[in-house]
Amino acid sequence: QLQLVESGGGLVQPGGSLRLSCAASGFTLDYYAIGWFRQAPGKEREGVSCISSSGGSTNYADSVKGRFTISRDNAKNTVYLQMNSLKPEDTAIYYCAAIGDDYCSGYVPLAYDYWGQGTQVTVSS
Repeated sequence: QLQLVESGGGLVQPGGSLRLSCAASGFTLDYYAIGWFRQAPGKEREGVSCISSSGGSTNYADSVKGRFTISRDNAKNTVYLQMNSLKPEDTAIYYCAAIGDDYCSGYVPLAYDYWGQGTQVTVSS
């Protein structure tokens, strides 16, 4: 069974940090670019960050640039999203998604082949 599983979400105070993980099972992530998306209540799903299959190219939404860092460990078949200086507006369900290409083609959800079930991130005092 091919699946992505996110973990690492939780409740954190403003200014805090979390590290999300996206682990693949049933397939290798070596040939997939990976994107992180988030969806807040009442809002559309938005792209947060993306990393190429090799890890050599990354992209960030303006809203998280300088605070979030995406990385991958292909040996562990896992992609990470380090989130620092978290703000209440970062509260959302975070999803990882795999696209069968070396590079992410923007943040169009329909372009991605596999999705995780999501992990909740809540930033609140």
